[in-house]
Amino acid sequence: MSKVVFSPSNKALRVDEVQRKGYAIANTPTRLVLRSPHGKEETYLQNVSSVDMTLVSLFFIAGSVTFTPELITWYLPRHIDPLFSSDAFTMLELYMGIDGKRLDKQEMAARKYSVSLMEVHVIVKIPVGAVGGYYKSHVQDNQYFSTYAIEPMLELLWIEEDSHEDTRYKVLFPITTPPVARPLTTDSTYAVPEQALVFKLGTFNLDVELVNVTLSTGVLTVAECNARGFNVQEEMSEDNLSKSFSMAVPFMDPNRPEQGVTSFTLHLIYGLVVLPENMAFSHSASVNAILMNVVPHSISGVCDQENFYITVNYGNQAPLFEVMVGGWLLTAELAEQYVTEGESRITLTVPFSAPQTVFESIHASAVRSRLSVALLNPFTNVTMKDFTLGCTFHKRLTECFSNGTMTALAVKVESTPSLNPGQLTLTDRSCGPDYSDDRFAYFSFNVNSCGTTRKFIDDLILYENEISLPDKLKVKTASGLDDDYHLTVSCYYMINNTQSLAYHRKPCNNEPSAKTESQLLVVMRIATDASYKTFHQVEEYPVVRYLRQPLHIEVELTRSTDPEVELVLDHCWATLDKDRNSKPRWNLIIKGCEYPEDPYRVVFNTVVADSRVLYPSHFKRFEVHIAAFTGDVDELTDKIFVHCDVFICDPSSPVKGQCSGQCVNQNNSKRGQRQVKSTAEEPRLYISSGVIFLA
Repeated sequence: MSKVVFSPSNKALRVDEVQRKGYAIANTPTRLVLRSPHGKEETYLQNVSSVDMTLVSLFFIAGSVTFTPELITWYLPRHIDPLFSSDAFTMLELYMGIDGKRLDKQEMAARKYSVSLMEVHVIVKIPVGAVGGYYKSHVQDNQYFSTYAIEPMLELLWIEEDSHEDTRYKVLFPITTPPVARPLTTDSTYAVPEQALVFKLGTFNLDVELVNVTLSTGVLTVAECNARGFNVQEEMSEDNLSKSFSMAVPFMDPNRPEQGVTSFTLHLIYGLVVLPENMAFSHSASVNAILMNVVPHSISGVCDQENFYITVNYGNQAPLFEVMVGGWLLTAELAEQYVTEGESRITLTVPFSAPQTVFESIHASAVRSRLSVALLNPFTNVTMKDFTLGCTFHKRLTECFSNGTMTALAVKVESTPSLNPGQLTLTDRSCGPDYSDDRFAYFSFNVNSCGTTRKFIDDLILYENEISLPDKLKVKTASGLDDDYHLTVSCYYMINNTQSLAYHRKPCNNEPSAKTESQLLVVMRIATDASYKTFHQVEEYPVVRYLRQPLHIEVELTRSTDPEVELVLDHCWATLDKDRNSKPRWNLIIKGCEYPEDPYRVVFNTVVADSRVLYPSHFKRFEVHIAAFTGDVDELTDKIFVHCDVFICDPSSPVKGQCSGQCVNQNNSKRGQRQVKSTAEEPRLYISSGVIFLA
């Protein structure tokens, strides 16, 4: 007994599913028994002799099956006891189906199904792998097995000659073939354009997924493999019944037994899983490959008086490596500074003083600098190729000026790895560097200071000083020696000398300015909307605004035709009374910027020139949220007044500060401080709005 089919719904359940639903099933050599609880969903009502009865109707599926590697044969008895009361019957109809769905003759022929009515059995033949079934994967002792499962259906209709009663019988019979071992194979090919060894592992049923790959460097997930350029792909078969996995592994760790020949060996373990059971298993593979006529990567370089020029040639291989420049990984950001790319090479242009270089030694007029470049395998971090270039760059480290000033540049060299250039001093220990970082210290001093010595040589004066590290700061190195540093700097001056000075007359950029007095007027208006096209007239006051409506305010400097003059809002606030000094007070603009502690900050609106606005610098527009005035409910009434202190800035005035506009520091931590040298000297004006009612 494989399944129980409930009628009339034709709902088929496995025996274990029936038992989980609360039914009891038992069998003896002569009978099968099923006990049903009351009220199960498979029961139904039927009127029998005017009596309503609750019934459960079912039948059991039985039969025998034989298998070959290519064919499934199902034998169903033609005479099924106790469905027949006699041996005299006539078979009227015979249909076959899959998963409870009847098939016609054309569908059966297309799927190569066959059904035969014989003297003793109804025989059904189904090819293994036919449409309607599916393959299922299994794992035992890390070995891969496969089964094929299908659920055929037979539907029979017969009539018994004695009773003249017809009977329709439907049976669904799930069939699963015995597990068959499926040895896995790994094929490898060489992909020339990608310069990679392509592995193909298969074949698998559709319920198998590749989880990870183990290489000599560790375990990588599929996503990590693809991130490293392995290009793991899932490939379907032509009939979409099976699949395989491919992976392209770049040639990154070669052994070169002879010139022009490269051999590669790769050991890997595939980690796989069968779904939905999540049953894990693995498969190991080892592949050797030999490539002929290989031109390896190469590195070369030259210098001029400013830079190192390093060229990395790819040869005839793909650039599957990482570049280390002076111990720094060549990232995309670093490549933007140094790299120029070609078809088969990259060129690095690195300044002699770049952080990636090493200073070997310094002299009065030259620096010896070194740059190392290496190509690394990104998967093993093994160095594939390295190159070092050292050059002497002629640079003046000491400069002498005619006013008696000397400047000197001290450079941290390779022999003093723990030196902090900022701790270097001149002979006078109180004279430290004017500037220093982790590689340089820059000194500027007068020849008559900082312990500088003077010596007369013929018609010359020699000034000398020494840059060194104080004794108390010297550090013992691993070799037991002091990490010492001494650099002598000197300047020669002629005792008697004549200097010529050339000069050129240049026109004055700023014409002399003249002062005059005039009266300027500042006007505040309230716009009807954000377009600032129309404004409330004097007779329309008081203006009414609702809490969700913004208040659009414009301030204009009138009676001025100077485009260089700018109007700046210094402070703006709102009060409940017409008196600008009354309390309470709501700050809107502080020192030219929106009040930072207000959750409903003022929004400045840009002013552009139009038929009304001839000089945009004479206008300021801002937007106020009415909700900003509701913070203190006890004090709030139904009306407010807006007041502003303004400055008129004239940047052309030689006695006034440079005017930088409204809120120039809004992204600076020191908010609201305009770039005006002396705001006290700028003309200050005061202005207030009419009454504004809040609704």
